[in-house]
Amino acid sequence: MKLNGTDHKLDKSQTLDEFLKARGYNPAIVAVELNGQIISKGEYENTIVDDRAAIEVVRFVGGG
Repeated sequence: MKLNGTDHKLDKSQTLDEFLKARGYNPAIVAVELNGQIISKGEYENTIVDDRAAIEVVRFVGGG
C-alpha cells in the first residue's frame, strides 16, 4: 500500500480509523483521500484499508 506516496507493508486489513490511529494520526484533525476519493470523517470507522490502498493524509496547520 502507499501512504503519502511511500510504499508500506500492511499486514492485515483495518478500518481507516484503526489505520490512522496506529500510525499516530488523530482522525479528528486530518483529511484523508483513499484511492483518489475524499473520505468523510463519519466513514472512517466503516472504510476498510487493505494492501492495495493508496492513501494521502493531510494535517491541518494553523498559523499566520
